[in-house]
Amino acid sequence: MPNQVVVAGALIRGETVLVAQRDRPPELAGLWELPGGKVATGESDAEALVRELVEELGVEVTVGDRLGADVALPGGLTLRAYLVTATEGDVQAREHRALRWVTADELASLAWVPADRGWVPDLVAALRQTACGS
Repeated sequence: MPNQVVVAGALIRGETVLVAQRDRPPELAGLWELPGGKVATGESDAEALVRELVEELGVEVTVGDRLGADVALPGGLTLRAYLVTATEGDVQAREHRALRWVTADELASLAWVPADRGWVPDLVAALRQTACGS
């Protein structure tokens, strides 16, 4: 059986990125992550990420470039992140305790879900590139 892939989206707006605070499971509650979820059978990473962000945030996105490296999770899961751009809808916390737009300087101080922490340098670089390019 192939590895189950979990996708996460880095939604950047201006010089900030959206982070989501977990509500469950108990051992991860209160920690911050990039929103997303599992890729279903027959779905591409992009299709899954579009579906998950509509479910979790109420926002339509287009999926862009990969962000950082894959992260191996327990149970044969692979976590993979992408840059995403909102195309429609207003972001709302449907499945998370809270949402925050954070700057590059704030990323390192967040209490991250361990699997997502490794992407902090990649997120900082993406935000700094956005800031320089605009």
